Amino acid sequence: MFPPAFGPRMGYLCKYLKKAGWQPVVVTEYIKDDTFSFLADENEVTYVNFYKATGKFTRYMEWLLVFLADLLVNYKDRKMVKVASQLLKEGGYSGILCSTYRTFPLPAAYTLAQRFGLPFIADTRDILEQYASTEYIAHSFHTIPVIDKGIVWLFRKKLLRGRNKALCGANYITTVSPWHTQIMSQYNSNVELIYNGFDPELFYPKQVQTPQFRITYTGRLLSLATRNPQLLFEAIALLSQKHLIQPQDFRVQWCMDRESRETIEQQANLYGVIDFMDFHDYVPAAKIPQILNESSILLQLANLACGNGPKGIMTTKLFESLAVEKPLLCVRSDESYLEEIIHQANAGLAARDVNQVSDFLYKYYLEWKEKGYTTIQIKKDIVEQFSRRKQAEQYMNIFKKLI
Repeated sequence: MFPPAFGPRMGYLCKYLKKAGWQPVVVTEYIKDDTFSFLADENEVTYVNFYKATGKFTRYMEWLLVFLADLLVNYKDRKMVKVASQLLKEGGYSGILCSTYRTFPLPAAYTLAQRFGLPFIADTRDILEQYASTEYIAHSFHTIPVIDKGIVWLFRKKLLRGRNKALCGANYITTVSPWHTQIMSQYNSNVELIYNGFDPELFYPKQVQTPQFRITYTGRLLSLATRNPQLLFEAIALLSQKHLIQPQDFRVQWCMDRESRETIEQQANLYGVIDFMDFHDYVPAAKIPQILNESSILLQLANLACGNGPKGIMTTKLFESLAVEKPLLCVRSDESYLEEIIHQANAGLAARDVNQVSDFLYKYYLEWKEKGYTTIQIKKDIVEQFSRRKQAEQYMNIFKKLI
């Protein structure tokens, strides 16, 4: 996904490739979302539109038909190959980089690399194995449960088969966490860790006095199994019962889609803390730095990384939060690599129990009441390694080796 969409990783990469004198040419699926549209400026982008219906029912039917065609005959990858081939036939290209959150369009990139004899880097941002359940499927099929389960099993098997074939044929794999690196090394010996990160031209600390103490979360909530805010709600309820905080000046602001909001509202009502909540729609990515700097605590939602729990998930939000040097609260701690980075950077708390959370919140609430803002002594040398500029250099070095 290249902007507009939820995948800023490649957008920021193209920005810094161009600054270094490289010329990225992008072929991507069209997704109607302009959150990161500012990253698409001045890039050569060809969009492949698989969905054109407008009505609610016709959109679902179109999605279902595309899904079935893709499941049976690799429709989306075939179309991507056809479109990209027209560009590659012109010549002058040094390599192919394909970034995916599931499988598509890795098979297309693998086919194109073989057909045109070009080096091929496969970037795996998210993989099926990291999820707690089936959050990687955007829609349910609305058949009977047994049939739904069978379709999901077949779909997962197809995705893994296509992905793994492409990974084995890649010259290099890049991925986003140490856990992902371990999984990817099963398919290819050339694996390099390139974290998600922050744009240093956009994300840097500012001290802004605010009229309220604000805990901020920006992003989706795929499922409670993947991201669970329970400890936060329990801690707010505890502090409220002790009359240490009140809704007038203690706020949790959520910038998210409607489905995610409904989940949070349900959970907040369950714990009796809905009066502390503020909800906003998604905001353009260009406004996120200001929102983060006007916050008192930045919230990361996670869950324990064991058994069926989520694994290796380190979103862009994590690194952008580190860059603005605001206290970071992760609930619940994954007790793995996410917690490790937060500790290494001295960025805040990866919480394992409600008392840790309540103490953390109250400590910074008191600081805010005194100064109007909060501070934390981030280890800058740790944070700087997550700069998008440095990550672009990693990609350029890999391509230079391959070329």
